[in-house]
Amino acid sequence: MDDFKLKVLLSILGGIAFSFIFILLAFILPPQKEEVQVITKPKGKLEQISQSLRER
Repeated sequence: MDDFKLKVLLSILGGIAFSFIFILLAFILPPQKEEVQVITKPKGKLEQISQSLRER
């Protein structure tokens, strides 16, 4: 077998193995939990204005 064909074959097999490892890790490892944001009612006029601008 040529050196070039051997290098191509090994690089293809290495890429497949590398991809397979990351695909398995994506299914095995749990996703990170999202933080829960506590929404409070605005107390002052400035907080009401700020909240109304954020909701737009």
